[in-house]
Amino acid sequence: MSHDHSAIYAAGAVCWRVVDGKVMVLLVHRTAYGDVTIPKGKVDPGESLPQTAVREIKEETGLSVWLGVPLGAAQYRVHSGREKIVHYWAAEVTEAAVLASTFVPNAEIAALEWVSVKRALAYASYDQDVEILRHFAKLLDEGVTSTFPIIVLRHAKATAHSEWSGSDASRPLTARGVSQAASIVPSLLAWGPRRIVSSSATRCITTVAPLAAALGRKARVTDDLSQNAYEAGEADVRAVIGKRIASGKPAVLCSHGPLLPLILREIALATATPAGSYLSSAADLDPAAFSVVHVSATAPASGIISIETHEPRV
Repeated sequence: MSHDHSAIYAAGAVCWRVVDGKVMVLLVHRTAYGDVTIPKGKVDPGESLPQTAVREIKEETGLSVWLGVPLGAAQYRVHSGREKIVHYWAAEVTEAAVLASTFVPNAEIAALEWVSVKRALAYASYDQDVEILRHFAKLLDEGVTSTFPIIVLRHAKATAHSEWSGSDASRPLTARGVSQAASIVPSLLAWGPRRIVSSSATRCITTVAPLAAALGRKARVTDDLSQNAYEAGEADVRAVIGKRIASGKPAVLCSHGPLLPLILREIALATATPAGSYLSSAADLDPAAFSVVHVSATAPASGIISIETHEPRV
């Protein structure tokens, strides 16, 4: 994503939950502006947009959320004449998160209000918020509410073949690769991954090590995502994907450039999604980049809902 350096970047989310069988969304009443908006805030130095969205929701509303489907970006000019670009996601709010929220009205946010989508469309102060809410409403009309992500991650920068005398599977990450592996953790955490599955190659295991440490979970290591097994015709990618789709839990799969198109194709097959060029662009990842594939939690065979791709920051 190329950044216009004069622009102000921000991120937020349409937080939603089901109350008495009806989808309600969260609007915030801002104290100083006297307006009603979707919660959002500016990117802090060194932060990624997904990381900002989760942090800002927590700061403004007291709610801990994980990101769902991306809802696009709003672009508008602020008083200074600078352009502001705000990226939004949908974020399902659990009852536990509502109960755990310690929100109190403050100098920034006067009140939180849960309203129907219809009311939110009539009530939001800004056209750009209405557009984002419309995007969310369209997903609801299509029967998409709860989703879970399968994050397809290419391993970070590894030592070149020519500079390594050991086996290919034991090739380590370079110093840059090690910092990439650490730098993507806050972004990956924004989707709330619960499972990590890694190729058995050292360069993949080392890439997910910082994430595993942050989650306090062990990565499941398998030859089914390994390049060597794939080249020998022994990698059962379909089994790995089948298991992830059936579990319905947010997961990170770390593998190699040559396997990524196959992994994306198997996710498309498992979710009954028509193949298309979008799959090859989602598989065309630089080292430590990842594609977040959003799948319906209630009807996984209703196809891939959306795919977003993120680059490492180092």
